[in-house]
Amino acid sequence: MARKRDTQPLNPVTVHREFFGVPGVVTVMAVTISVVYIWYFSCNAEAGCQLPLTSARWSHIVSAAADYRAYLSLEAIIYYALWWSWLAMLYFVIPCPVIQGVELRNGRRLEYPINGLPSFFVTLGTALLVYAAKGSRPFLWIADHYFQLAVASVLFSTSQALFVYLYSFRRSSSQNDSGEPVMLALAGNSGNPLYDFFIGRELNPRIGSLDLKFFNELRPGIMGWVLLNVSFAMKQHARFGSISNSMWLAIVPQIWYCIDTLLFERKVLTTMDIMTDGFGWMLSFGDLTWVPAMYSLQARYLSCNPVHHSTFLAALIAAMSLGSFLIFRLSNSEKNAFRTNPSDPSLKHLEYITTEAGTKLLVSGWWGMARHINYTGDWFYGLAQCLATGFDTPMTYFFAVYFLVLLIHRNYRDECKCREKYKKDWVRYCERVPYMFIPHVI
Repeated sequence: MARKRDTQPLNPVTVHREFFGVPGVVTVMAVTISVVYIWYFSCNAEAGCQLPLTSARWSHIVSAAADYRAYLSLEAIIYYALWWSWLAMLYFVIPCPVIQGVELRNGRRLEYPINGLPSFFVTLGTALLVYAAKGSRPFLWIADHYFQLAVASVLFSTSQALFVYLYSFRRSSSQNDSGEPVMLALAGNSGNPLYDFFIGRELNPRIGSLDLKFFNELRPGIMGWVLLNVSFAMKQHARFGSISNSMWLAIVPQIWYCIDTLLFERKVLTTMDIMTDGFGWMLSFGDLTWVPAMYSLQARYLSCNPVHHSTFLAALIAAMSLGSFLIFRLSNSEKNAFRTNPSDPSLKHLEYITTEAGTKLLVSGWWGMARHINYTGDWFYGLAQCLATGFDTPMTYFFAVYFLVLLIHRNYRDECKCREKYKKDWVRYCERVPYMFIPHVI
C-alpha cells in the first residue's frame, strides 16, 4: 500500500542537467556510435588493428560509411529482434522467485522476477542443441556478421528509447489501477525532448509486468556478449585450427563475469541504474549495443590475431584476473550483507558511522580501504583481459581506458549525491576513509 506523500511534487522539473546539457548528450550519442563504427573498420582482419590511423585508412572508413548496404542487413535485424524476443519470453515463462525492489517516491515497491541465470542456462542449452544439429556454422555467421548485428542493435536500442520516451506521456501509470501519474526520473524531466530522450524520462517503464529497464540491464546485452565471445573463439579455431591461450584468458573471465552478474541479479535492484536513472537512450544503447559490441573487442581481435603467451605470463594474467575478481566480489558481498542485516554476528567486527539520516556507512573491512574498492577490482579485472591480447596494438586496450573514465564519472556522481544527502556526515566519513580507489594512492 502506498504511503502518504509529502508536500513535494511527485515529478519535479529537472533543473540540473548532466553531461553539460543538450550539447553534451548530442556529443555523447555521436561519439559512442562513431566509436563502435570506427573500431570495427579500423580493427579487423582486412584492415589490421594499428594506430595511428593513416589518411588512407580514414578514407576507407569514410567511404565504407557511404555504402550502407554493407552493414545494414535485414537478416541481422530480424535475428536481433528474435534474440531480444526470445529472452523476453523466458522472462515470463521460467518459474522463479519474485522479489520487491526498493521503495519508490510514491511509497510503492515494484516486483521483479529473478530468473536471469536460468534464462542464461536455457539459452546455453539451446545453443548446444544448435551446435549439435548444425555444427559451428551458425556461430561463425555471428562472428562474420558482427558489425551488421551491432548496427541492428543500434537501430533497436534507439527505437526502444524513442518508444519509452513517447510512452512516458501516457495519462497514468500502468503499474497499478489507481490512476496515479507516471513516475518520472528526477534527472529526466527537463522539458527538453532531446535531453530527456537521452537521459530517460520515465523511471521504470513497464509493458504489463515486463520492466524494460530491469530486463535490458542484464539480459540481451550481457548474454549477447557471451554469445559473441564464443562465436569469436570458434572463428579462431576455424581459421587457425586451435584456440590460443590468450583467447581463453580473455573470454573465460568475461563469461564468468556475466554469469556472476546474473547470479547476483537481485543486487542490481539497489544500483543507481535501477533506483534513480531513467530508462532512455543512454541505458538502452549502453545495454544493447555498447556492452556486447565493445566488451567483446578482445575476443574479436584474437579471432584473427592469435597471441600465444608463455606459461609464466599466462599464469600472471590469470592470477591478476582471479585476484581482482575476488576484490570486486568480496567487497560487494560484504557491503550487501551489511545492508541486508547489519546486526549479523558475522559482521560484528566491522566498524561504521551512523549518519543523521540513520544510514550506516562502513569504515573498516574492504570499505575501510577505499570508498570504491569494488571499482578498483572491477577495473583491474578488465585490464587483465586487455593484457591477454598482448602488446602489438593499443586499440585492444580501449576497454581499460573507457572503463577508467566511466568509473571516475560514476564515482563523481556518487560522491556528489552522498555529499548532498549526508552533508557533514559525509565529510566525517571521508576523513575515516580518505582514499577513493587504491589505499594510500588515490
